[in-house]
Amino acid sequence: MKRIGVLTSGGDAPGMNGAIRAVVRCGLARGLEVYGVYRGYAGLIAGEMSPLGDRDVGGIIHRGGTILGSARSPEFETEKGLEEALRQLNRKGVEALVVIGGNGSQSGAYALWRKGYPVVGVASTIDNDLYGSDITIGVDTALNIALEAIDRLKTTASSHQRAFLVEVMGRKCGYLALMAAIAGGAEAVLIPEIDADPDTVVGELRDAYVRGKAHALIVVAEGAESNAVKLAQHFKTHRATLGFDLRVTTLGHVQRGGAPGAFDRLLSTRLGAGAVERVVSGEFGVLTGLRKGEVASTPLDVVASTKKELDLTLYELSRVLAR
Repeated sequence: MKRIGVLTSGGDAPGMNGAIRAVVRCGLARGLEVYGVYRGYAGLIAGEMSPLGDRDVGGIIHRGGTILGSARSPEFETEKGLEEALRQLNRKGVEALVVIGGNGSQSGAYALWRKGYPVVGVASTIDNDLYGSDITIGVDTALNIALEAIDRLKTTASSHQRAFLVEVMGRKCGYLALMAAIAGGAEAVLIPEIDADPDTVVGELRDAYVRGKAHALIVVAEGAESNAVKLAQHFKTHRATLGFDLRVTTLGHVQRGGAPGAFDRLLSTRLGAGAVERVVSGEFGVLTGLRKGEVASTPLDVVASTKKELDLTLYELSRVLAR
């Protein structure tokens, strides 16, 4: 094998650039040419790829986002789009592809693998909902950004005896919300994995007020059925009994931006290097992730068909600590 490609797909995550850098430099060190594919699967179909050298990936490990870019590609989900992507790879002489991204990206990688094309995935999503990796690239940085916001909100909440609803990202996975709630000392957390009665949450906040708390903080996952906007509307009808004035803060895409922290820089480097080792050894059709502290492989068919479960004992812990 002489030439490989690397692309980033789906939502950007702090640390993607570190993974790109590791794939390029480790690939070159192993005697491979490395082509960067721009704009994810959309760029792959359009043939937007070019060789990357050592200097092309210099000075990027500390930068958020992805220098290769990302884009949605409904066309890639069609048979015609998939065939065109394979045609472009063959036309450029790219013999294997490293795909850095989350669930949708790895489903795309699996589609290529089922067509017989050599592919290796790298686990990267702030949602931490990808089976095959205990933690994925971008999670730690996104969590720390959310935590910094929560700390700041608690300060102003205490000053004015207010309650804050803080909505964090995570799609249909409550990992970010739950970890932010525990680390941020929240009074309540709402996640997609557990149905929550808004009246119960109102009661919990009222109890916090009676116990003399100067503020109340509720962390809400964006995928929860009772999201922050719905809860705020519900709480308005209970304002007289709530005990706190209520404010809503939606963190949104700010969690994806900014420089990756030390953990994500190291994780992305390890996983990118691990992906190249799998290419060199001929281990294809796998996701490269972190399991029990070690870089490990999980077959893409298992990744695509298995839901990653959230440790709900931590949810019970969050309720015990919110006193």
